[in-house]
Amino acid sequence: QVQVVESGGGLVQPGGSLRLSCAASGITFSLYDMGWYRQAPGKQRELVVIITSEGSTNYADSVKGRFTISRDNAKNTVYLQMNSLKPEDTAVYSCNARRIAGLYRKYDYWGQGTQVTVSS
Repeated sequence: QVQVVESGGGLVQPGGSLRLSCAASGITFSLYDMGWYRQAPGKQRELVVIITSEGSTNYADSVKGRFTISRDNAKNTVYLQMNSLKPEDTAVYSCNARRIAGLYRKYDYWGQGTQVTVSS
């Protein structure tokens, strides 16, 4: 069975740091693009950052320079290091595993999300 599980969310003060983890099982992890998304109350879900199976990254402008994504294929885990957190970073953060295999097969899996709250 495929499972994607996030952890590491919590309450932090503005300017603080937090590290999220996403562990995936039931997939060939190294073949998947891995992404972090977030959704704040009353707003649409947005892409925070993606790291491809090749290791390239793309960050949303709002987090560039503050957040860092990394992956450990040996542990089937992707991380999101969040520094200089702002109240507007408050959201549910979800992990996504995505792969396109050949012409017809697509795989797209989501975790349950973890709450990040930035408040004084």
